[in-house]
This record gives sequence, structure tokens and C-alpha cells, in this order.
Amino acid sequence: MSPKEIVKAFYNSDLANDASVVSIFFHKDCQLHWNSSQGFTILDYKGLEGFFKGTRQSYNALRFQFSHILEDNQFVTTRHTLFGNTIEDPDNEIALAHFTSIWEVKDSKLFRCHEISQLADNNTLESNSFSEIKI
Repeated sequence: MSPKEIVKAFYNSDLANDASVVSIFFHKDCQLHWNSSQGFTILDYKGLEGFFKGTRQSYNALRFQFSHILEDNQFVTTRHTLFGNTIEDPDNEIALAHFTSIWEVKDSKLFRCHEISQLADNNTLESNSFSEIKI
């Protein structure tokens, strides 16, 4: 699989329910550098396992809507909105956050990511800024 196909397969996996997501998609020496509304965080393989364990405890389903997926050799850049159905309200999907992520793929696994996110709000949703762009 190409780096772009690996990144797409990760986002298309069942992140809210599949406990094997980290072992399937992430390199053992991975790092995720994440700037969010909570500040800056670096997650390694073990940290990602804990993060996705918490995700599985909070959400029934997650869905990603992409405006951009760009590939340059082993690097894949995505711009997307994350939607989720919480365990408390499984029938109501809400926009959680907007992301821009630069993934590096090594040995057919997600190796390094530099990511920035912001909470989704009505202004960004109504602007259609994160609608899919055909490239």
C-alpha cells in the first residue's frame, strides 16, 4: 500500500471500537506531536494505546470528513473534521474538531505525525471551509 492508502485505511478503521488499531497502523517507534486547545502533547506508542482506549470508552462511532489528502513521497497531509457519537448520546452525531495532520509513513506504518486541531464550532461548519475539495 502507498503511504496515502495507509493513512486512509487508518482513518477508515473503527477507531471507536477496535482495540487493535494501534498495533495494526502505528510503528513501534512512532510519535504524534499534537497542538490542541489543551496545549502541546507528544504521544508515543504506549501513549497512543492509552489515548485510543479512552476514545473507545467515550464514543460509539467516529467519522472523518476530509477536505484534503495530499501525498508527497512518504508524507501524507490531511485536513479534516472529526465527527463522533458519544456513548451517552449514540443517536446524535456532533462535530468535535477540525484537524490538519502531516503523517510520515515508515515500514508501512504511521511513524510520525505533526497535528494541529481546533474545536469545531458553528462558524467553521457553516462556512463549508472543511468541505471536500477535488484535487
